[in-house]
Amino acid sequence: MFTKGQATTIKSLQEKKYRQKTGLFLVEGEKSVVETLNSDFEIKNLLVTKPFFTKYLKLIKDKKVIYEIVEQGEIEKVTSLESNNSALAIVKQKIIPDLEIKGDEIVLALDNIRDAGNFGTIIRIADWYGIKKIIASIGTVDMYNPKVISSTKGSFTRVEVYYADLPKLLSKTKIPTFGAYMTGESVHTLKFPKNGILIMGNESNGISHDFDKLISQKVTIPSYGQTLEKNGRAESLNVAIATALIVDNWKRSQNSG
Repeated sequence: MFTKGQATTIKSLQEKKYRQKTGLFLVEGEKSVVETLNSDFEIKNLLVTKPFFTKYLKLIKDKKVIYEIVEQGEIEKVTSLESNNSALAIVKQKIIPDLEIKGDEIVLALDNIRDAGNFGTIIRIADWYGIKKIIASIGTVDMYNPKVISSTKGSFTRVEVYYADLPKLLSKTKIPTFGAYMTGESVHTLKFPKNGILIMGNESNGISHDFDKLISQKVTIPSYGQTLEKNGRAESLNVAIATALIVDNWKRSQNSG
C-alpha cells in the first residue's frame, strides 16, 4: 500500500504548475507504461498491480526501476484516466536538444492547439508517419498533460516536442512552410517537397494572422460532401484528422516520384 504522500504527489502532477516545479509527469495505463519502460525516459517510481508485474517482470528488472506492487483499487483512486487498473509511472521530463531541422524531414508546427486529446493524437500520428519533431506555440497545451500523454499511446517516447515563439522561429527559416486552410491548393494535386514544415491551426480559429506572410503555400483537403445550398455540409475537419490526411498525402506525393 503506497503512502498518503505518494498519492498527493501523483494528484499534484495532474496540474501543470507542479509538473513544471518538479520536472516530473505521469504515465498511466498498461500500454503507455510499457512503452516508457522500453524507452530512454527515466522512471522515478513505478506502481503496478501483481498481474502487470508478473507479465512484465523481465522488462521491469532490466530497467532497474524502483517499483511497488499495489492493489488495483489503489491505482484507480489516484489515476487521471477513466480506466486504469494496471500501472502508473512517475517519470522525469526529458531535456530536449536544440532544434535542428534536417534536409529530408517533415516537421509539424502547432498554432495554439488547446485540446489535450487532439495534441496527443497528433503526436501519435507523427510517430506513425515517421515524423520526429513537433514545434508547438507557447499557447499550445502542455505535452506532459496526463490526457496528452495518454492519447499518444506511448508515441511521446519517440517524438520530440519543442515549444517556441512560432512566428519568430519561422521568420528565420528558409524551409518551405505549408499551412492548412479551408482554401488553398488541394493536397491531392500538390507536389510536396522532400522536407518542410506543416502548420496546423487552433481548433476554433485556425492559423492566426501572425503567419500570413510566413507561409509558402496554403493547402486544403477537398470536401466531397454536399454544397452549402444542399442542406449544408461539415464545417471543417478535426485538427488531428486533418493532420493525418495532409501528412499522408505529403508522403504519397514523395513516394510517387
